[in-house]
Amino acid sequence: MRFQTELVPATLIRRYKRFLADCTLEDGREVVAHCANPGSMMGLAEPGMRIWLEPNDDPKKKLKFGWRLVEHEGGHFTGVDTSVPNKALRAAFEAGEVPGFERYATVRPEQKYGEGSRIDFLLQGDGVPDAYVEVKSVTLARQPRLAEFPDSVTARGAKHLSELARMAEAGHRAVMLYLVQRTDCDHFTLAADIDPAYAAAYAVATAAGVETLCLGTHITPKGVLVGAPIAVAL
Repeated sequence: MRFQTELVPATLIRRYKRFLADCTLEDGREVVAHCANPGSMMGLAEPGMRIWLEPNDDPKKKLKFGWRLVEHEGGHFTGVDTSVPNKALRAAFEAGEVPGFERYATVRPEQKYGEGSRIDFLLQGDGVPDAYVEVKSVTLARQPRLAEFPDSVTARGAKHLSELARMAEAGHRAVMLYLVQRTDCDHFTLAADIDPAYAAAYAVATAAGVETLCLGTHITPKGVLVGAPIAVAL
């Protein structure tokens, strides 16, 4: 998934009201950027961080910049826009590039299922069971090379696991897919200390037959591409 316009570097002044961030561009101008991330963004919203913004000239948008990336030492990046994973994964599913899903020719995003829920992707193909795939964006890393989810308590995430468990028990293929939007991590685990209820719901879901798939990403200021599987250490 390529960004629609060329990103510009900036320095973070502060993030506030969850969806707003004050930033300083390289020419010294201070701007307000939209932050498309409802999570805590632990470790990613410290004043002084080098970030990348996507400008826009859409008259319908009040803010003319969107916060897309955080840059780390060593040329690594974290993608902070939570809408990106589904866009990147849809392209990867449709191209048959996601391991284990090559036989699914039909990709249906945002399908209703369960009790008032929507699944991120319903995949269908000849000779294979329907696959219900829930996607989570992973951006937390408190230890070198180890990505974690969640970065805050997520009752909604626990509900999604319960819905997936019911799909698995009904004979469908149910998959919890964690997309690590960091280029500095090669292992993944659950942050059970942050949200024990989510970890408990995950254990119940896996016992019911829900699969886990964790994928990395290739991230640059030009775009985000789905990468290879990442080891899961639970």
